[in-house]
Formats: sequence, C-alpha cells, structure tokens
Amino acid sequence: MIEVLLDATIRAGTSILFATTGAIIMERSGVINLGIEGLMLIGALAGFATANLTGSLFLGVCASFLAALAAGAIHGFITVYLRGNQIVSGLSLTMFGIGFTALFGQKMVGKTITEFSRTEIPFLSSVPFINPLFRQDMLVYFSIILVICVHLFFRRTKWGLYLRSVGENPAAADTSGISVTKYRMMAVLVGSGFAGIGGAYLSLAYTPFWVENMTAGRGWIAVALVIFSQWNSTRAVFGAYLFGGIDALQLRMQAVGTDISAHVLQMLPYIFTIIVLVISTIRLGKGTTPEPESLGIPYDREDRK
Repeated sequence: MIEVLLDATIRAGTSILFATTGAIIMERSGVINLGIEGLMLIGALAGFATANLTGSLFLGVCASFLAALAAGAIHGFITVYLRGNQIVSGLSLTMFGIGFTALFGQKMVGKTITEFSRTEIPFLSSVPFINPLFRQDMLVYFSIILVICVHLFFRRTKWGLYLRSVGENPAAADTSGISVTKYRMMAVLVGSGFAGIGGAYLSLAYTPFWVENMTAGRGWIAVALVIFSQWNSTRAVFGAYLFGGIDALQLRMQAVGTDISAHVLQMLPYIFTIIVLVISTIRLGKGTTPEPESLGIPYDREDRK
C-alpha cells in the first residue's frame, strides 16, 4: 500500500514540479507570471497533438517546450520590453491558454497515445518501500535532474548570479553592465518552456489522452509552491510531492470507498494550497521569506537614480 501511494505521489507531483521550477526561474529574474496554468495547457495540447501526429513522445515534449516558450514570449514582451503590468498580463495568458486549447483541442478529444514507458534503475528498483522512486518514466527522472541543474545554475555559475542580481537590484546590475532586459526575457522564455513540459507530462505520461482543461488548477498550485519553496528549486521537490501525495490520497480514498463526499476529497489539494498561501504570506510579512526585492517591478533605465 505504501509503495503504491508513493508511486502515485511521484506521478501526481511531477507536472507541478516542472511548472514550479519554471516559475522559480522567472520570478528569480523579477518577473511574476500568473499564466502558468495557461502555459501548462498549451504545452499539454502541443505535446499530445505532436505525439499523436508523429508517433514520437520525444518530439511531443520538444513541441510542448517550444509552444509554451512562444506563448511565454508574449508575456515577456509585454512585461519586460513594454513594462506592462505583470499581473494583468499573466492572467490574460491563462485565459488565452484555456480558450486556445479548448478551441483547437476539440479534434483531439477521445484520441489516445502510447504513454512513456517506465525505466527501472538496477539494484535501486528492488529496494523495499522506496523502489517506486526508481521505477519511473524518463520525464520523472528528467524533472529531478532539472531541479538539480537549476539549483547549481543559481548557486555555482556567474550567469545564475547575474540572473539573481537582475531580480534583486536591476539598477545595480545594469550599472555593472548586465543586460536586465536580456536576462529577464531569457528567464521568461526558458521558465515558460519548462511549465509547458509540466503540462505535457499530463497528456503524455500521467493520463495519455487529451481532455479540455486537463491541468485542473495545477498551474495555480505551482504559483503557490514558488512562495512555499522560498524560491528554491530543491525545496520545490518536497512541495510538489506533498501536493501530489494529497491528490493521490484523495483519489485512493475515493477508489476504496469512504463516507466523505467525493467533492470534499477533490477540494483537499486546493484547500491545502490556501493554507500554504496564508502561512507563506504571514512569513513574508515578517520578512523571513527571501523574495526577490524587485519581483513584479518593471525596470526602466530612465528611472534609474
């Protein structure tokens, strides 16, 4: 039972982990993107449609990255170059993604594809209790590698330092010769692409078919997890799997039968999201959360003092 629940937790949390990691990259540069839900939907549709057309899951993942990157470029252009309101632009991106995928995904409804197969890691896959960790598909393994790479990028490379400086004090970074617009735009593009892969995981591995609005609010959970993880990609792993575990638990409770209403069980992940946001906001108010100082603030060189 424990192994089954652990396996379900990992699979349920992987899409959220991709999206959260992408959002962390963007917010570290100082750009808020509330369009994660829309980006995930665009990535899910692009990945499924490409895999269905070509028969290649790899091309499906690549298509999801590029499609979400293209959609994120709109948000980046508005917020970085035109210095538009980041909240409004992000919300518009979510609504665009919902409408776009509902319209162009109609022909995909009912179709299925061959999902990602699982790859067992020798020796580790036979260890009791934790063996589900090492019996996953390649996208799960890639999500863990991505988290480690992002952490090392921010902590061990000069480009990661430049990106963090752009999010903390863009004026000082600009004075030092660092292009604020270039780094912010690149962060939005790459982060959006990873959010798209999070959506593709749903349509290519978790549930290998297309249904309208299949992300079911996971993009909003990812936005909350950025604060919960304190803008740290390694902490995002625990947060994503925690939410994945709650989601998996409510599905198992429905499957075995319980006196609790199914509607109440379906609310559990989102109730927990609200609780996390409340706790994180309280901590933020006390100044204990390492939020990038220039998060959500457009930068204009002419305003530099």
